Amino acid sequence: MSRTLTPLSKALVSSYDKDYSEHHDQTISVNPLVAELASWYEKLRTAMDYRDDEVILRSAIERILKRRLLLGGNGQTIAAPLLRELVWARYFPDSSIPEITIAKVSQTIDLFLQLEEEINKKHRVNRNTVNDWILHLLSSEIEYILKPDNHKDLMSNYVYHIFKERIQIEDDTEEVKNIQTFIAVRRSYANDDLPFLRYHLFLQYFGKLTSHNFEATATHFMEGYRKIQEQLNYPLKNKLFVYVDSQKIPFLILDDILKKNQGRIASLMSDEDQMNLAVLNACSQRYKSVKERVRRAIIRSVIFIFFTKALFALFIEGAFENLVFGRVIWSSIILNTLTPPLLMVGVGLFIQTPSRDNSFKIQRKINSVLFDENPQLENPLLVRKKIKKIDPILWSLFIIFWLATFAVSFGALIFILTKLRFNPISQGVFIFFIAIVSFISYRINRTANMYLVKDGKENLASLLTDFFFMPFIQVGRKLTMAVSQINIILFIIDFIIEAPFKGIFAFFEQWLLFLRTQREKLD
Repeated sequence: MSRTLTPLSKALVSSYDKDYSEHHDQTISVNPLVAELASWYEKLRTAMDYRDDEVILRSAIERILKRRLLLGGNGQTIAAPLLRELVWARYFPDSSIPEITIAKVSQTIDLFLQLEEEINKKHRVNRNTVNDWILHLLSSEIEYILKPDNHKDLMSNYVYHIFKERIQIEDDTEEVKNIQTFIAVRRSYANDDLPFLRYHLFLQYFGKLTSHNFEATATHFMEGYRKIQEQLNYPLKNKLFVYVDSQKIPFLILDDILKKNQGRIASLMSDEDQMNLAVLNACSQRYKSVKERVRRAIIRSVIFIFFTKALFALFIEGAFENLVFGRVIWSSIILNTLTPPLLMVGVGLFIQTPSRDNSFKIQRKINSVLFDENPQLENPLLVRKKIKKIDPILWSLFIIFWLATFAVSFGALIFILTKLRFNPISQGVFIFFIAIVSFISYRINRTANMYLVKDGKENLASLLTDFFFMPFIQVGRKLTMAVSQINIILFIIDFIIEAPFKGIFAFFEQWLLFLRTQREKLD
């Protein structure tokens, strides 16, 4: 049966069928033993800095840049070691990065460092703010140099063009609506974090930084900075994000199908039976990957909680008990230590794979997106920037009810801990853990259900979760974000331990190379 793709879908299919790969002879190769040791270190380090999988590479690049720039490096001295560290840590397979990339990364580093210098000369601005932005932009640019994800950008653009026609902001301009739709798509489909969002908006405002637009970018940086910050802090951003995020599943599956069938996509699309089978197979593969992703997230979460939060909190608890009671009360410390990993394991036990009926729902949505001018997605979103006034009495009641949920949830937990003879500090540590674990468990549960097409109906379980656990989840989110900003352990690891540690790796690699050279002389 022959079917006709929409013009937008035809453009998408044509773009996916292109070959974006490049082939080079000379590549960066590292010693496998050093790479094994470095990769284990990197797994531990990334687990301590809780982030989504999609932004781990960029975060690692930023971390390495910070450490090497602190020692006074520049493009020439940083580029080659940076790429070797990334190959060591197995962000890239051995011999997969061409050596000519070193020069490109070196030039990029120097260009952005020069931009930072020019901005500080031309504008009265907080230097830490500029440095933060430059690191975000530079690390994002380097990731795109090393790992250009053309397919993700192609699909993000496709999703954007679909949803910008389905979103309306009554009391704001078309330009603002388009920017906010762009941000919502990048946050939801591409899973961009703040640095990536800044980078993509920077590109939209200034274009790719080159020697040609360098002076204009430096001169007008603060103007662009203010406009980008305004858009990132837009009051309706979360509402638009939730709207797009709830409908991204068909596009994730479609991306899998298009990548897997490059070179024969058009013929696949014209055969309805084969296309439907491809959708079902892609769904099945994604479902299988969920359990592995959840398992990895649970392991990382346990390490994250224990190393960056537990040691510090337990030190305070033990010191307090020793000072006040003359001894450490091990029962409460053991309970505080074991509760987080047990809760994480409990979350993993309740993970369920979506049913085949869910795959059929995705199948129908993909067919509608590809072949219908008006796809059968959720109803268009119509919002107002200026919220209509709510009855002050009703609003006060909502606030009282919301505060009551906090009082009931935290009050019940404090009551139970008091009955168990926990002292105030032990109670604080326990609540600290529960809040963070609740937030992380919520994130993991979202990951587990990321391919589940929801019907929008509320059930009793979700209502109870909102009432009893949402206070813990919200407090946990605040704690996780706040403590991550002042994480002393990570600072010590990044600037006191990691630098000599990576130096040992480099020395060890050179020594093994020397030994191999000596052996070759004997042949």
